[in-house]
Amino acid sequence: MSEHYDFGKRAEDAACEFLESKKYRILERNFRFLKAEVDIIAKQDQKLVIIEVKARSDNHFINPEDAVNKKKMKLLIMAADAYCQELNEELEVRFDIISVLKTNTNDLEIHHIEDAFQSHEI
Repeated sequence: MSEHYDFGKRAEDAACEFLESKKYRILERNFRFLKAEVDIIAKQDQKLVIIEVKARSDNHFINPEDAVNKKKMKLLIMAADAYCQELNEELEVRFDIISVLKTNTNDLEIHHIEDAFQSHEI
């Protein structure tokens, strides 16, 4: 596999571990609906949390979380709606971004942005 893929998988694994340490329950990883993919779907209390993981080996040009554009947000909203219909459960939905940045020591720095955007804003 490519180094880029391996780093992305490592970042998603680290994001899941981070979320689980904060008492989130991971429901799905890499959920796909049409052209959309949700990296992580988790549950916290009675909230369904849709999480986009953005990882970079450096942030010289752009912070990882800044790479989530309106088009990606619309796709996440569409996938979240489909997932909620599959669940057939009434839950509040929140959209988060987890930014993962590789440090100089090859560790991963995780920044969790809760409620990164609202569906009605897009």
